[in-house]
Amino acid sequence: MGKRVNAFTDDALGNMDATAIAEAIATKKISVAEAVEAAIARAEKVNGELNAIVIKMYDDARKGSQQKAGGGLQGVPSFIKDTDGIKGYPTQLGTRALKAKLAKSNSKFVNQFLSTGLRNLGKTTLPEFGLICSTENERWGITRNPWNTDYTTGGSSSGSAAMVASGVVPIASANDGAGSIRIPAAICGLVGLKPSRHRLHGVDGAEAMPIQLVHQGVLTRTVRDTALFYAEAEKYYSSARMPKIGHVKEASKQRLRIAFFENLPEGKTATQDAETYRTQKETAQLLQSLGHHVEQIPFPLDVDTMVNHFLNYYGFFSYMMSYWPRLTLKGKVDRSLLEPFTTGLAARFKANALKLPTSIRAMKRIGIESEKLFHKYDVLMSPVLSHKTPKIGYFSTELSYEEVSKRAVDFASYTGLNNVTGAPAISLPLAVDSDGMPLGVHFSAPYGFDKRLIELAYELEQAKPWRFIYNA
Repeated sequence: MGKRVNAFTDDALGNMDATAIAEAIATKKISVAEAVEAAIARAEKVNGELNAIVIKMYDDARKGSQQKAGGGLQGVPSFIKDTDGIKGYPTQLGTRALKAKLAKSNSKFVNQFLSTGLRNLGKTTLPEFGLICSTENERWGITRNPWNTDYTTGGSSSGSAAMVASGVVPIASANDGAGSIRIPAAICGLVGLKPSRHRLHGVDGAEAMPIQLVHQGVLTRTVRDTALFYAEAEKYYSSARMPKIGHVKEASKQRLRIAFFENLPEGKTATQDAETYRTQKETAQLLQSLGHHVEQIPFPLDVDTMVNHFLNYYGFFSYMMSYWPRLTLKGKVDRSLLEPFTTGLAARFKANALKLPTSIRAMKRIGIESEKLFHKYDVLMSPVLSHKTPKIGYFSTELSYEEVSKRAVDFASYTGLNNVTGAPAISLPLAVDSDGMPLGVHFSAPYGFDKRLIELAYELEQAKPWRFIYNA
């Protein structure tokens, strides 16, 4: 039977979030060394049960060898997902098939991440190439949810979510190609903002793709930590394509026009289970009580058509990493060691390769159509996921590609659209289901309006404070 894994204890970190830890360090109430040692002790205490760390960089963290001077998160302990290059370490991407080389330099995003002052303790787990929404793989084993170890953490930012939710660190890096920030945030009780495309440095080389799906970001426990990270990160780099966020510290007084979707009929892709749909209705009522104008509308897109084109394009990623790893991964891949989902997704692409241009055009068209909703509404609300958190084994690597694909599509149909459009979206942990597992609610805004989502998140956090493992 599963158990709750709680790393919070009476040490230098206590129950503090990243903002409070940074303030304690700045005012010399605690030292960086004390914060780092406390986080290392917590990691060693719980990682045996959670299995969230793939590379430990404790000595680097102690020495501050990656440390950047300045930054509003100076000395706050953190982790980096094993999708980004860190000088002197391999980037293993959750697979046993890749012969990874030691990185000669940090990725652009890692440099931006560290510019905030965060102190990295190591690299965290993900499923193979980050392609599926649970880490249950043959190379790294199973990453377990600290709320209940019988359940998945979601993915692909599995290890980062487990480290933050359990209380080892207050913030960790994540990225999102189809929901990989928002999915683990939803089912681990975290705040997960997928920012607007180009808000942060992207995955190195991704700018060459026809549609840049993967967006970098972080997972946190509090809204103010997310706000502080983005305020600090844009001091290092900000895109001229959109306004800066700035340091958002409170909710806006502006009342918003918010739309949420009717449930799809049973048996359709993305049909919500009863608890998920009830959470949508309750959140709509809460928003209305706060003075926002809330309207329920039919889901505006053909979900099955959207998913079909998305999988064609997603399969292109799998194919390129499987068959052209020297170009995409700067390494060698032994295809005989790849997992069934990866090979099945690549095979799907090979069978439909000539349809790729059609799928790209269709995805862009769907994106344009969905963005038209923002002519009428300021924010769109939906579930993050269609049903409650599944147990370990639901996305097992022993299952066929067809079965895992069907389960993943039914589970996570709502998140991928924002990767196509590049618009920002955030998951907030506004409910707990009958199994005692967090339930996330999803909010999206027009491209560049990340600040609007952070302001709304502040308001909802104050109106309905979410639970943490230590007080659940």
